[in-house]
Amino acid sequence: MTAINFKREISDTVDHAIERVTKALAAEGFGILTRIDMHSKIKEKTGKDIIPTVILGACNPNMAYEAYTANSDVVSLLPCNAVIREIEPGKISLEFVKPTAMMQILGDSKLAGLAREADVKIERALKNI
Repeated sequence: MTAINFKREISDTVDHAIERVTKALAAEGFGILTRIDMHSKIKEKTGKDIIPTVILGACNPNMAYEAYTANSDVVSLLPCNAVIREIEPGKISLEFVKPTAMMQILGDSKLAGLAREADVKIERALKNI
């Protein structure tokens, strides 16, 4: 099975890791459109606890435009998720969606090329954190 994301672990707090992720993605042309504090929503809706987990919906507007005009079905796969998960106090897992894995769903060769370009940017952002 193809990995659906790029991963790396860092020593940090969740809040500071979110700042670092936001800056690294911005350097690659991605802005944050959404933020879901998954652990808070789970607690609110079910009363159950999970480890601190935050999902950031990141988008590179130029790449999103190109993808959308190539195949409007891509909108169901946007934005790109970046997950910040506290494994233990001071230890954070960063998990960024791999666009090529997502675009395989649509089987569109033009989107596959755009996705490879996005993979490079997202993987570079992750390495720069």
